[in-house]
Amino acid sequence: MRKNVILCLVIFLIGLSAPGHAQFYEKPKRASVALEHGAHRLGRRTDAMMETWRNYGLGQFIHWGVYAIPGGQWNGKAYPGAAEWIRAWNEMPRDEYDQLYKQFNPKDFDAKKWARQAKEMGAKYMLITTKHHDGFCLWPSKYTDYTIENSPYKKDIVGDLVKAYTAEGIDVYLYFSIIDWNHPGYRSQIKSDDERPAYEEFKQFTRNQLVELLDLYPETKGLWFDGTWDKAWVEQAEFADELGKELRSMIPSLIIGSRFRADEKGNRHFDANGDMMGDYEQGWERKIPANIGVLNGNDWDCVMTIPENQWGYNSNWKGHVKSSNELLEMLIRCVSMDGNFVLNFGPDGLGNIRPEETERAADIGKWMKKNGEAIHDCGYAGLDEQNWGYFTKSRTNGKTYLLVTNVPVTGGLTVKVPKDKEIAKVYPLAFPNQSLKLEKTGKYDYFIRLNEKNTDSIAVFVLEYKGEDESDSDNFQEPKI
Repeated sequence: MRKNVILCLVIFLIGLSAPGHAQFYEKPKRASVALEHGAHRLGRRTDAMMETWRNYGLGQFIHWGVYAIPGGQWNGKAYPGAAEWIRAWNEMPRDEYDQLYKQFNPKDFDAKKWARQAKEMGAKYMLITTKHHDGFCLWPSKYTDYTIENSPYKKDIVGDLVKAYTAEGIDVYLYFSIIDWNHPGYRSQIKSDDERPAYEEFKQFTRNQLVELLDLYPETKGLWFDGTWDKAWVEQAEFADELGKELRSMIPSLIIGSRFRADEKGNRHFDANGDMMGDYEQGWERKIPANIGVLNGNDWDCVMTIPENQWGYNSNWKGHVKSSNELLEMLIRCVSMDGNFVLNFGPDGLGNIRPEETERAADIGKWMKKNGEAIHDCGYAGLDEQNWGYFTKSRTNGKTYLLVTNVPVTGGLTVKVPKDKEIAKVYPLAFPNQSLKLEKTGKYDYFIRLNEKNTDSIAVFVLEYKGEDESDSDNFQEPKI
């Protein structure tokens, strides 16, 4: 019995001294399934590149291709889905779509202008669709004729974007669709052995294009995969796993999300043991986790559209279109739970970013210029979420930020701090000398009165704790129940 107690104490002390995050990141132990192509690492990556990814806060997604020409419309009819999927619509003649690249001549495209806009918005990384499901390549791939090189435009769009964004200090990630409707060997599922030779050719084609991209653009920081849900691809656990290793050998710091491959049991994102396959959880598309607990300590990001479900250019946005403040709150909420927020843009066929997207980018950039300190290099603060807004904590200066998205009718904020902490002061991020009035309402509870001057739609405050020698001696009697 004594030995068991000592052993438990040792394990407890080791746990306290282990690096990483708080207890909510600990996963329950479970029986292991023997896997050759499951997760190859447990827990978070700790290298410098992954820490850079973790600290981005805000990113930009660009969906662009020949689908921008029809813009979600064909022969006077509106495609009911996302515009980049229009080739899959039974109202869209395949042969006519496949000839659209002969019209693709985005004369207004200016990579430097796009990159400047992203920088002014506060984005730290961007993702560009090198090719979507239609198979049209925005780079001059030597493995197919269906590329930008054979369009009227001819110039390497991916290369120009990599160069322009890198020059602005924005890291570039390449989107790549495994689905390729243009390749004769592509199959969503393999229905007979007779189809396997063609699909083997398609697999080699896919490998060749990915290697080509990293050869051409060594500045690439990561790959963002799409179209990996097809049954045919899910069955390629060994091939995809080996391909991933090959790509990582080309750029050892390469970041790949969880949707690239399946394990040999057919599990995607998480293997048969529940462990994530990839460097971050990629399942948060147009949605945000309810709370940090459901993330189980995994890195993650959220990719978000401005309309409800349009990624590529659609000439007619329908339904709800998110306001700048809605997008800012989503950004803040993601960062408060240790995630990144990636906002999508769908340029038109001439290479123009639409006015609604430009307006949102400008609004977000205006707010970020004043308050970006509470977003960049920040994450979970270890405090309970409040109905007035969110907390973030800087990984560089250690400051805790209060981001107020809903000012209570009381005119103040309630804050509960950890048992070993006491608040020294709270002040507006923009005005460090204007301390707010603190009223202690319990042993660990405070009421912080806001000034009428704090009129920003989303105001940011800095919370500073007292040192150990400054602790108050107030004794709040706990209720007897």
